[in-house]
Amino acid sequence: MRLFVSVDLPDDLAASVADLQAEFDDASGLNFTDPEQAHVTLKFLGDVDEDRLPALEGELEAAVADADVDPFTVRYGGLGVFPSLDYISVVWFGTETGGEELTRLHEAIEERTTAMGFEAESHDFTPHVTLARMEHAGGKDLVQELVRERDPTIGETTVEEVRLTESTLTDSGPVYSTVESFPLE
Repeated sequence: MRLFVSVDLPDDLAASVADLQAEFDDASGLNFTDPEQAHVTLKFLGDVDEDRLPALEGELEAAVADADVDPFTVRYGGLGVFPSLDYISVVWFGTETGGEELTRLHEAIEERTTAMGFEAESHDFTPHVTLARMEHAGGKDLVQELVRERDPTIGETTVEEVRLTESTLTDSGPVYSTVESFPLE
């Protein structure tokens, strides 16, 4: 099972995500994510044997408790890229509020999953939602211009749970399904 831990955006923000992606339509080289699958990845786990699932779910439940985060509001907005404007591989939008809580959840999950033997993150955590991946630099100038000049607000939502999500790769892109949900209390 190819797994990651996420906070998912609600369906009612999908249109706002799609509208923002439309601003990048003229930038060649971008491969857009599905707005209806928009999420903040708290931890990418990769391929996980199904027999590890019960232990993983137990550790994720404990990590959410460790983070001690009550349901909170996230306002999504702003634009950014990874790793830099000079070399763009990912175009994303971030958080205007709620980033601190997302970071606390990430840190607790990171601690528990690395203790289980999952690979540690190689970079600092930046709460973000991926809009597109850049396959080639044809549209780089337009992407740079939009990232520098636009400061969109996508919308806000209340985060009430963290999800363990399975990603199934298909010819038409990844399909996500929830394996387990961990409520914030």
